[in-house]
Amino acid sequence: MQGYEERYLSLLSRLLEAPIRMDRTGVGVRGVFGVQVEVDLTEGFPLLTTKRVHFRSILYELFWFLRGDTNLDYLHAHGVTIWDEWADENGDLGPIYGYQWRRWPGYKGEVYDQLGAVISTLRQNPYSRRLLVSAWNVAQIAEMKLPPCHVLFQFYAEPATRYLSLQVYQRSADIFLGFPFNVASYALLLHMVAQCVGYVPYRLIFALGDVHLYLNHEEQARVQLSRIPYPLPSLQLNPSKRSIDEFVPEDVQLVNYQSHPPIPAPVAV
Repeated sequence: MQGYEERYLSLLSRLLEAPIRMDRTGVGVRGVFGVQVEVDLTEGFPLLTTKRVHFRSILYELFWFLRGDTNLDYLHAHGVTIWDEWADENGDLGPIYGYQWRRWPGYKGEVYDQLGAVISTLRQNPYSRRLLVSAWNVAQIAEMKLPPCHVLFQFYAEPATRYLSLQVYQRSADIFLGFPFNVASYALLLHMVAQCVGYVPYRLIFALGDVHLYLNHEEQARVQLSRIPYPLPSLQLNPSKRSIDEFVPEDVQLVNYQSHPPIPAPVAV
């Protein structure tokens, strides 16, 4: 059975042969629809090794989401610029991911902490089929500088084995630049939530809608496909933390990350 990186590279290779389509950015893509990517977290932490992936950006972006933040100030304070292309002149992005995860606005002015509620339910009723968090708030899409690409995620607990899994639905997946970040980010989130509820992170599944490789990433993809993967790194969390809001970035340590050099590529906005 192939591991995560081998599956990723197979998908990258498949996209190089896919039909060309036009897209919102005008760059053009090679695309397919309806792909599932599964990651076994017992194999290691899913950070690509055939190119260096900037884990610091992934780390601080996730903590930015967990704060329910929508302004660049927190990211810039930690040297992260991955959202700069979409923000307005004040550094605002509108009610995107973290805002919906932690502060979904109700119709009567109430505020819903979706992630907090899911963690509470995992502790009280791990067999629940309602362990979902949505970022796709239809009433606020027009206010968002970039509508969410990863729109929904669902946890699945196995009390007998103490395994916790997570499935993500992603409507749009930029396979070369964005998707490797998404996989590592949700793997980190799963590790953190699992520790909060006393479970072991197990399977991470991505159900992908529009899967695409930008035409100006083709040569970079070929370079990456020429490389041999290294073993995956591992992740260590501060074992004393038991609440999602107690974690700070310093509680997260990436261990034994060996990779090939980075492969720069332009972002399509």
